[in-house]
Amino acid sequence: MGRMLSALADRALELGPVRLAEPDGNWRGAIDEDYVYWLALDCPGKSVNTINRDVLAELARHIDHIVDQKPAAVVIRSAKPAGFAAGADINQFVGASTGDIRGMLREAHLILDRLANVQARTIAVIHGHCLGGGLELALACDKRIAVSDASLGFPEVMLGLHPGLGGTYRSTMKADPLEAMTLMLTGKSVSARKAKSIGLVDAVVEERHVASAIEAARHDEIGSDSGSLKRSAFGLKPARSLAAKQMRRKTAEKAKKDVYPAPYALIDLWEQHGGSEKAMQEAEILSFSDLVETETSRNLVRVFFLRETMRGLRQGKSGIRHVHVIGAGAMGGEIAAWSAKQGFTVTLGDVSLKPMGKAIKAASKMLQAVLKDPIKVREALDRLIPDTDGLGIARADIIIEAVPEKLDLKRKIYADVEAKMKEGAILATNTSALPLPDLAEGLSDPSRFVGLHFFNPVSRMQLIEIVSHDAVSEETTRRATNFAVELSRLPAPVKSAPGFLVNRALLPYMAEAMILMDEGIPKERIDDRAERFGMPMGPIELNDQVGLDVALDVATSLRERLGGNFPETPAWLKKRVDEGKLGRKTGEGLYKFDESGKPIKKPVEALKDGSKDDPDLIDRLILPMLNAVVACLREGVVKDEDVADGAMIFGTGFAPFRGGPIHYAKTRGVDEIVSTMNRLAAKHGPRFTPDAGWDRLKG
Repeated sequence: MGRMLSALADRALELGPVRLAEPDGNWRGAIDEDYVYWLALDCPGKSVNTINRDVLAELARHIDHIVDQKPAAVVIRSAKPAGFAAGADINQFVGASTGDIRGMLREAHLILDRLANVQARTIAVIHGHCLGGGLELALACDKRIAVSDASLGFPEVMLGLHPGLGGTYRSTMKADPLEAMTLMLTGKSVSARKAKSIGLVDAVVEERHVASAIEAARHDEIGSDSGSLKRSAFGLKPARSLAAKQMRRKTAEKAKKDVYPAPYALIDLWEQHGGSEKAMQEAEILSFSDLVETETSRNLVRVFFLRETMRGLRQGKSGIRHVHVIGAGAMGGEIAAWSAKQGFTVTLGDVSLKPMGKAIKAASKMLQAVLKDPIKVREALDRLIPDTDGLGIARADIIIEAVPEKLDLKRKIYADVEAKMKEGAILATNTSALPLPDLAEGLSDPSRFVGLHFFNPVSRMQLIEIVSHDAVSEETTRRATNFAVELSRLPAPVKSAPGFLVNRALLPYMAEAMILMDEGIPKERIDDRAERFGMPMGPIELNDQVGLDVALDVATSLRERLGGNFPETPAWLKKRVDEGKLGRKTGEGLYKFDESGKPIKKPVEALKDGSKDDPDLIDRLILPMLNAVVACLREGVVKDEDVADGAMIFGTGFAPFRGGPIHYAKTRGVDEIVSTMNRLAAKHGPRFTPDAGWDRLKG
């Protein structure tokens, strides 16, 4: 039944007369027999639409025709199967002055205001992604019809901005204002049905019913009163001020104002001007153009382009349809579930039924959380097939090994698997530490063996390190890279080396935190400083989350293989591991954990005034991480500085608003960092010795 409904939902888009119309730039326009003017956005040469100056200038010409011809109604939708529009093209703001940006915005606002004031009923039909500027275009229409697969949102806050094409006031004045503010403050998207419940759209239909819904909208038979009472209440400033106070408090829990000014600017905007459309429009333009000039926004825009750069590493298709995962532990189970979620047929193998049962249960929970649609969850679970006999190996296009980090165990599995693999299939390992040349020993064809290092949890971490070695073929790495993008993940090509890139850079950060604790600095202070720098989690808590036993094993392995200056592990940490205090998974590690799995921390402000501190604390944590990334670039573990920055942001959460470790280093000044490291080396030892690769960054 679910597949039947999906098949019906995927019918061709209802485009009325523009299906046969010739494109005229970015739009196709035509009038149907009922004298309805149809406009389909279809940006040439792109799989998704974006809103830019050309799109809006051409829209203005169509509005001229509409005003002259006085149609019965106007329908605006996308001709792209992917969706309505992915948002505004942020390239147009890069390098522009504040005055230029304000000029562009005022020009765009005039066009959308003209659309909003057209005498005929204007109807936006939304399918797929409708984000940012695309949603602002739809909000300028009288009615919005969402196809059931639509996803709507304002992601601008992710770029250090807020909506700038009228979204701040049109959303809060047409939808439930508190829900609209939540959308803008979080950057999260909502489903079509949620959008209907908050008044953002007027109706939700299947694609096959779009024509009927347009007819109903023409005659004002559909509409949303959701949030009307709240709109009236929040037209008064005292009500907005009370709500704004709560919004600021909630926002402060996740983002500090000095680092992420955009959400606070949005709250101020609504509190001060939310009762007047014209006042809020002008304030939106000024606020948006000011935010574009902030360092936070510039760096978050850089992160956006880093993501696009990494996605752009894809060359063609992987040719992979069937994935076989060996090992139903936490990582293997998540890799299998995520692959099934992305549409691949997946067989999951393990020698025992118990972990298989746990993996399927965990997969169901994860899929419900990310898909939210019971039909889609059921379909994904149908694609995930338990396979204790390993029958899927012979049919799989890629076999991903995700068993414990034991060299002999992995080699034994490869010997069994390689004999069963079909021609052209790829053998991949999810190892996070073992050298690929060592793993490949004994393989008859090492050219099709590659590393696919996923990060935990797979459903949230965007990075996959594509690990090469001397014997792997270019075709294997190309297909593995393409597969990573097809999984909606970001590939980072790296060479097999101790810790690859991400773990090699992350471990010195985690290890230095242990040394700081050993010196008597309170763990809460260490974590707080790291989080204030912009890390998503402090290094002490991170050690507990990873597991002290795992962190100790990886640190020991890296120290043995890297030699040199890798920091020693305090003896008390080994003792804690021996006592079974391993972190979150045992309820106690460096912190104790409550029943919900959260660490029990003393408030930083409650620490004694005399408790130990170090003015170099943050440099002692962060600079060894930067030093390791520089070493990886020098050694060719990673070849591209942008990919290195992207990998650290998407693999470790390195403060996105700083633009990545290499970008941060160049912004701060390479000479200043090298000088600081030399000073720290003289004070604390050779682990702070600057890598020779810093000289290359000066140019």
